[in-house]
Amino acid sequence: MGQQNNDEIEIDLQELFSVVISHWLPILAAIIVMGAAGFAYGRFFVTPQYSSSATLFVLSKSTSITSMADIQVGTNLTSDYMQVVKARPVVEQVMESLGVANTYNNFVGKISVSNPSNTRFLRITVTDPDPAFAKTVADELADVSAAFISEKMDQEAPTIISYGYSDGHPVTHSARYYAAIGGLAGGAAMVVIVVLMYLLNDKIMTPEDLEKRTGLNVLATLPYDD
Repeated sequence: MGQQNNDEIEIDLQELFSVVISHWLPILAAIIVMGAAGFAYGRFFVTPQYSSSATLFVLSKSTSITSMADIQVGTNLTSDYMQVVKARPVVEQVMESLGVANTYNNFVGKISVSNPSNTRFLRITVTDPDPAFAKTVADELADVSAAFISEKMDQEAPTIISYGYSDGHPVTHSARYYAAIGGLAGGAAMVVIVVLMYLLNDKIMTPEDLEKRTGLNVLATLPYDD
């Protein structure tokens, strides 16, 4: 009985696969249409974004690199400085220096600050459709943040290891990426529709369907005449 059930399941899967293959044309059409839609979306509705990063080092010149206590202090300060970089006074000063006419909430969305694991480095990253402007903002943020920390927090200014740079490649996905995602989604959706139509179809269309559903043998068939 177990072997019989396994055979029936295998036959059903083979039939289901055959049904899917027989509908290759609408599946291919769905892939093409959705792929074209995804490409159009990525080409005309997604603005390429570029990023530029400047790096600060929190360990000051007066800190002894052999002292574990000093190193721990530097690590703790790194977490504090991450909040300073995106603070309103720092960001608004950068906007004023660069003559940017924008609100704080909109402008700060371009800025991200990260701290690579087990380091005292601060990476200030600015993302913008203009790569040159992203670099300019990243450089100004590094300068203003270092000066603000030195003046307002009574700490030695962190060292600027490197100013921003951009390799000219956008950090957002290309139109081909959206085309691939759209094509895969369209093809998968059409396959699901074909499978559901097959599974939900309980009509008896052929003698084989009758034998399969009732377990009875078909002795003869009569042609249907309108």
